Amino acid sequence: MELVSRQDPHLREVLWFAARCRALTLLLQALFNLLIPDHAADAFSPPRLSEPGRWDLLLEQLLGGLCRWDAEHFLFIAERGYLYEHNCAFFPLFPLSLRAAAEAALWPLQPLLRVRSRLLLSATLLNSLFSVLAAAALYRLGCVVLRSRRVAFLAALLFSLSPANVFMAAAYSESMFAFLAFSAMWQLEKGQSWLSGFLFSLASGVRANGLINAGFLLYSRGQCFAHQLQGGSGSIRKLPLLWRQLLSMVTSAVVMCAGIFLPFALFQHYAYVRFCGPVTGLEQSVPKPLLQLALDKGYRLVAMNGVKPPWCSQRFPVVYSYIQDVYWNVGFLRYFELRQIPNFLLALPVTLLGLWAAWTYVTANPRHCLTLGLERRKSEEEGKPRAGFCCFTVFVYVVHATVLLAFGFFCMHVQVLTRFLGSSSPILYWFSAHLLHEHEPWLWSDGTESQTATPGSEKSLLGKSDSGGKGAPGNPVVRLLQNAGLISPRSRCVLGFFVSYWLLGLVLHCNFLPWT
Repeated sequence: MELVSRQDPHLREVLWFAARCRALTLLLQALFNLLIPDHAADAFSPPRLSEPGRWDLLLEQLLGGLCRWDAEHFLFIAERGYLYEHNCAFFPLFPLSLRAAAEAALWPLQPLLRVRSRLLLSATLLNSLFSVLAAAALYRLGCVVLRSRRVAFLAALLFSLSPANVFMAAAYSESMFAFLAFSAMWQLEKGQSWLSGFLFSLASGVRANGLINAGFLLYSRGQCFAHQLQGGSGSIRKLPLLWRQLLSMVTSAVVMCAGIFLPFALFQHYAYVRFCGPVTGLEQSVPKPLLQLALDKGYRLVAMNGVKPPWCSQRFPVVYSYIQDVYWNVGFLRYFELRQIPNFLLALPVTLLGLWAAWTYVTANPRHCLTLGLERRKSEEEGKPRAGFCCFTVFVYVVHATVLLAFGFFCMHVQVLTRFLGSSSPILYWFSAHLLHEHEPWLWSDGTESQTATPGSEKSLLGKSDSGGKGAPGNPVVRLLQNAGLISPRSRCVLGFFVSYWLLGLVLHCNFLPWT
């Protein structure tokens, strides 16, 4: 996958800005972790079974803020495997990648660092890489979907200041998922359906919400077929051909969707074999400190005492939904309690942005939304599509983001909405860029010219520089920050949300304080 083009200074600026933001993130988390004492949180914290060396202690001082909360699960799984039942809420591709990097790329450090330290270093390096590549993939995706290089450029820069920034840097799977999901969306827009399906399949091995990405493939196939039906006057004479095309479309869609669901199904089967199968004496090989932790915290080990967990007896034994239900009380309206009001307030900005984005799009394209985007429009036939956030090609992404928003608000711990949407959907960044682009026209006062293109002309769109080929363009996000006192209140609120959550996440999360 080509993510860098020498002829595109915007992409180079995106990569450069994303790398600088990631370096600043690592620096600030180390500083905050040093200056602010850690909160004594009731979180998963397995005992260290080996004494750390001086290099381990140094690495812990530098990167310790990146192994808080759920990061402990990922590091533990990468080191020990799925020892406890509730570890199965975290999907395997990211821990496997950490272990592979620690054993292969970082093998020269084995005499200096213990396994956990190398895993933490692997997580830091991999997530730094994935977050930069995700920004580049988001820029390329935006150029094709939005047909506006300016909005795509601004959205990719905002991604580097994501409100979910700390989770993109910490030992979480958000960066890897964002890179795979945005890359898959980009490949699908270019017509590379099978490569897109493969990347979506990998994404579903990273996070459970990757399953919903199958909707992109289904919609793409359905839209193509619907446009073919509206394409000519001889449709009745071509009926046998249309049936063959329908059969081919359904077959390919089923195969690709099955590929997306396959990692989830394989992982559930692995968990069933591990926790519901016959006892293999594994419990006796578990170190005593980890056994004691299970007794103290009530964690279920593999076939502990020969008693199988309740989910093993279900008709469709799915450990993931069982863990979400029993361990974390995740379910429809379960989080709607008075004591959760602070968490709802924490999720309010991203909720309002998501609803605002959906409303803006629907009011701008009511007929397109009512026909589910399946009606062939005259502007498409004439080759003069609209550009920007309200163009027709954004429809499926708005639907995707709205579904995620509704599910997260009503069925999940609502405070995770910010990172849930920030790592899964481009809409948060596209709509924010749209608002800034519309209300701050002076951002583009350097003489650049807007460019639009049809979906098939990505090469012409990305092969030219808006700045006339005279080097990298100016960074509009930096210009906004430098002139924060001059921008409109609406733009100040949008930019303030990104910057404040970017910074507060580092302060709170890295010291075991509650965050999103």
